Amino acid sequence: MMLGWVIACHNNMALDIRDALEAQAGVLPQCCTVNFWPEMSNNMLSRAMCDALHYTDSGDGVIFLTDIPAAPPYRAAALLSHKHPECEVICGISLLLLQAMLPARENLSSEQFRQQIVELGGESVTSLWHQQQKNPPFVLIKPVARQ
Repeated sequence: MMLGWVIACHNNMALDIRDALEAQAGVLPQCCTVNFWPEMSNNMLSRAMCDALHYTDSGDGVIFLTDIPAAPPYRAAALLSHKHPECEVICGISLLLLQAMLPARENLSSEQFRQQIVELGGESVTSLWHQQQKNPPFVLIKPVARQ
């Protein structure tokens, strides 16, 4: 069992984080980076995120690890996560947090991983799931038929 990781951050942060993790732990299987640049279109970002999702998914789950809540990498990951089971979106990541969570890739489910990384990360780290619990999606109320 191994959770796939898609590290998606602004500028070169994603690649810098992966390089630092690999310097510590060796090559990371099922790990992809997406560097988001300001001139990148939403279409290009979505395509890169989709490719990364499929590259890292072995069937055990994929964790999108993003830097800034509500920023384009987070939004693209949120849209993709709804179409794939066992997919989680985390934001507010740092190198130190991912170093601490590296061993958990091999022995936690995606849901357990989400809980642990949010608890370990403190107030600066959250997940799409946690945000949805605070702000549940709207519910369409059907009009009452008049007699």
